[in-house]
Amino acid sequence: MTASSLPSSIAQDAHRLVLKVGSSLVTNEGRGIDLPAVEQWAEQIAALHAAGRQIVLVSSGAIAEGMARLGWPRRPKTMPELQAAAAVGQMGLIQAYETAFARHGIRTAQILLTHEDLADRRRYLNARSTLVTLLNLGVVPIVNENDTVVTDEIRVGDNDTLGALVTNLIEAHVLIILTDQAGLYSADPRKHPEATFIHQAQAGDPALEAMAGGSGSAIGTGGMLTKVLAARRAANSGGHTIIASGREPAVLQRLTSGEAIGTELRAVLPVRSARQRWLVNHLRLRGRVTLDAGAVKALTQGHRSLLPIGVIDVEGDFERGDVVACVDEHGVECGRGLINYSSADTARILRQPSSRIADILGHLSDPELIHRDNLVMARGRGTPQ
Repeated sequence: MTASSLPSSIAQDAHRLVLKVGSSLVTNEGRGIDLPAVEQWAEQIAALHAAGRQIVLVSSGAIAEGMARLGWPRRPKTMPELQAAAAVGQMGLIQAYETAFARHGIRTAQILLTHEDLADRRRYLNARSTLVTLLNLGVVPIVNENDTVVTDEIRVGDNDTLGALVTNLIEAHVLIILTDQAGLYSADPRKHPEATFIHQAQAGDPALEAMAGGSGSAIGTGGMLTKVLAARRAANSGGHTIIASGREPAVLQRLTSGEAIGTELRAVLPVRSARQRWLVNHLRLRGRVTLDAGAVKALTQGHRSLLPIGVIDVEGDFERGDVVACVDEHGVECGRGLINYSSADTARILRQPSSRIADILGHLSDPELIHRDNLVMARGRGTPQ
């Protein structure tokens, strides 16, 4: 599809947007926050805000700012030093945004999240309520990962993913990922002159992952894979994704005015419920249960609950109420859900009919290992993202 034949931008009619701005667009080549750049982002967002749109800003740059303030010429390698840099830099990042937005009469709020905040159902709902309330009050929330306390076990990992999680959390209409690249190409144009630009595609199309440097590809350009995967995740709530260059003049106004810029990854999959999105957005699961072919068919085609008789193996250390993966005999995930028994109890009752649970364990919590209301199934093969 050529640019001239493209329909208007999917951002044109979007009321609620999540904007992710990469480090290269807010930092000055390792010398900390680029204040003029922050000013122009605030100016663009203020124009959208004045038009009645709600915007959540996911901004990188805290560690780079912290390094500059601490006088560190090179990025540290140890976790405590990275966390220290993030703690110092977050002050400068938020200060810069607060000052810039205040010139336009807009209030801002700082929101620091970890995956643990989104994995716990109560904290997930609290985070959602807080963000929606701030938006309704006319505040621009500025979201970042809480690097100061994060560990590998609770790390989201990158702000592209964080932007998608926030899109799901508040059911935003569009996720805009701004980077230093024009968008997605069919191959690395620096190595393949014949590469074509992808103006529009379907979010979740497996071919996009190969183009972006996924499995089976020889290319990997600037973190584009995380952006493609973020688009797939954002589609869970019906959110479309735009990947575009933040170097484009007035890019936000042009997108929301209808101009098609960058790569549009459209959400055409059925929208998941809020509870399903919460289950899907667990980046790290507590364990997994392996199902026989009959159980896989019952779950994927019959929309049935998972019974212990269909489980042939259990892995991990989990408790009742944890989220675990359901995989087939080849290890391919077909779904995930809230399990009703611990890993130890599951191991004792697997391959057994539900009528024997009480005899084996001495108690019966539930006849199902995972009830169908607490299951979310994969779309196609692989993880249900």
